[in-house]
Amino acid sequence: MHNEQQYLDLLKYVLEHGHKKSDRTGTGTISTFGYQMRFDLQESFPLLTTKKIPFGLIKSELLWFLHGDTNIKYLLEHNNHIWDEWAFKNYIESNDYQGPDMTDFGRRSLIDDEFDQAYKMEKSKFDDSILNNPEFAEKFGNLGDVYGAQWRHWQKRDGGVIDQIKNVIEQIKKTPDSRRLIVSAWNPEDVPTMALPPCHTLFQFYVNDGKLSCQLYQRSGDLFLGVPFNIASYALLTHLIARETGLEVGEFVHTLGDAHIYSNHIEQVKTQLSRIPVMGPQLEINSDKSIFEIDAKDIRVTDYNPQPAIKAPVAV
Repeated sequence: MHNEQQYLDLLKYVLEHGHKKSDRTGTGTISTFGYQMRFDLQESFPLLTTKKIPFGLIKSELLWFLHGDTNIKYLLEHNNHIWDEWAFKNYIESNDYQGPDMTDFGRRSLIDDEFDQAYKMEKSKFDDSILNNPEFAEKFGNLGDVYGAQWRHWQKRDGGVIDQIKNVIEQIKKTPDSRRLIVSAWNPEDVPTMALPPCHTLFQFYVNDGKLSCQLYQRSGDLFLGVPFNIASYALLTHLIARETGLEVGEFVHTLGDAHIYSNHIEQVKTQLSRIPVMGPQLEINSDKSIFEIDAKDIRVTDYNPQPAIKAPVAV
């Protein structure tokens, strides 16, 4: 089956068979529990073509994780705003914030023009402060022990740390048939202090016939906005780890727990399902640097011919 059709079939399945559920954000969803997609990374790079997906955001976010970083300053320096909302929410709920009331900012900004302008102005000032005021960035740019911290600096009880990414690379090289090639982002002790507890909680590698495959277990998936990023991000991670370990790429297997469409994304999903996918792009990595040193400019996709982007609100 064509790589992208796997994703479109999931959207269609949830629309037709999903259950209406309430959620943490108060938005409401249509949801199903337990679903799996398989993407052949030899076929093409699984970047959706039925709507434009900004690959620059995907690669800078993944490199942010791989650097072990948890502060949005690096992302803003790469014009990446996909984690801003959680940091901004922490700021406007703090005693340091002295601006206009931003209660329910994520939803009200979509329906109230005056509020929307105020929100954009406060958000712009917030971003500028993160970029130009180190003390402010340290206080409000950090998202807690999210993915980068757990991947590269898992805290041990004795005070040390575990570098899970470095360890799994060494394991793949030395014991490729191991069934323990696992990285976990879900640390129960740290969950209460994270801006957003990990949605993609655990991934496992598998080596066969000189090819590296990766399976992700994702506890919660925003199918319209988040999951297309997750698919491309873990496909890129699989390529980078395969390159680091001298292997070809195999499959990316995406297993979802709560797979949901937000109630305010339904029309956008229907628009996307009316479009016909084309062959996905090819990935090019032009660098001899290690996975921990590679730059975003060294990674790109070619022959990417998507249809226009479809905008939708983020539920925070």
